[in-house]
Amino acid sequence: MANDPIQFTLNGKSVTLQTDPARLLLWVLRTDLELTGTKYGCGMGECGACTVLVDGQATRSCLTDLAAVRGKRVTTIEGLAEDGRPHPLQEAFDEHGGYQCGYCTSGMIMNAAGLLHAHPHPSRREIVEGMEGNLCRCGAHQRIVAAIESAATGTGRQP
Repeated sequence: MANDPIQFTLNGKSVTLQTDPARLLLWVLRTDLELTGTKYGCGMGECGACTVLVDGQATRSCLTDLAAVRGKRVTTIEGLAEDGRPHPLQEAFDEHGGYQCGYCTSGMIMNAAGLLHAHPHPSRREIVEGMEGNLCRCGAHQRIVAAIESAATGTGRQP
């Protein structure tokens, strides 16, 4: 049985796929579309490594089937930069050392982008609470919070 094409906007470009709509967005991004910045972590939506934005909202791609993004805007870490310039969050993470091994970084940045999209000027407490669902095994949490604060207040290096 043929599947209906699934169309969505990915990193600002229209994408149409003819595949099983029940496939997880994570695997479609990584295997079909070769966007490997979105990482597989726990596969249960608990760690946040697979976070992407769907219509500006932080979304766990390991729990999201392809049908759920039909007609929506999906942004991955590869699409966050504009005109070849890093996003202010990417700059701030670099400046503040908001990464160590780097595995969680794309999910952290995408979750932070969703947080700042919904609440452009969060307090430190709101940042900490908003990032609770993203895990970093290296212990860079304080630097991550500092990077998000910097991007939110515009005190970090701007692209």
